[in-house]
Amino acid sequence: MLQIVQTADGSNTIYNPQVGENYHSRNGALQESRHVFVNSGLQYFLDKSAVKQVSILEVGFGTGLNFLLSADFCTEQQIELNYTGIEAYPLTGDLLSQTGYEQYASPAKWQALLANYQAVLLAPTKLDDHCQLQIANCQLLNFESANKYDVVYFDAFAAAHQPEMWNEEAISHTIKFLKAGGVFVTYAITGNLKRMLKSLGLQIQKIPGAAGKREMLRAIAPPHPPQ
Repeated sequence: MLQIVQTADGSNTIYNPQVGENYHSRNGALQESRHVFVNSGLQYFLDKSAVKQVSILEVGFGTGLNFLLSADFCTEQQIELNYTGIEAYPLTGDLLSQTGYEQYASPAKWQALLANYQAVLLAPTKLDDHCQLQIANCQLLNFESANKYDVVYFDAFAAAHQPEMWNEEAISHTIKFLKAGGVFVTYAITGNLKRMLKSLGLQIQKIPGAAGKREMLRAIAPPHPPQ
């Protein structure tokens, strides 16, 4: 049975005893989400791209914390957000409402997520003028889309607990949804992951990790070749 637990920065995460893993870092769910995904992924992309629209694909939607922080960030910047999360085992709406994340999200985004949670599991749904959300309720390898994304948040459980999410098939399937010049970020960094991403043509960046981790990985897809 899934259990809500508090992390070191006071924010909550969920422990999955079947997997033997938390949905976020025990060193702080909120700080990890902000550092790894919003700052090192979304903000990094926007700082180098003069765009008014951004699309994000998250592998492992989980508790929705990465989405909530990203949606608020885009609203503050007046940027339209198209967000797709892949989640094979979605939380119930009741459990989602117990995470306590209303204190980290704008009231409007929090209420919109709760009110539309069942709808976004079925189809892309506009939560407000700036934000569209879809949660694809499927295994990663079964996810298909005609869309490509500016930023990929890879937030699967650690390889020690879910190795099938970190093998060559899973990573290459994920990267095919990344736009040219797009950004891939994850909290983990291993030699095997770096080799796989390099073989797919991405430029690897080792950057400081969130609390409790020395480094994390960011990878940049090559731009389109000149015409």
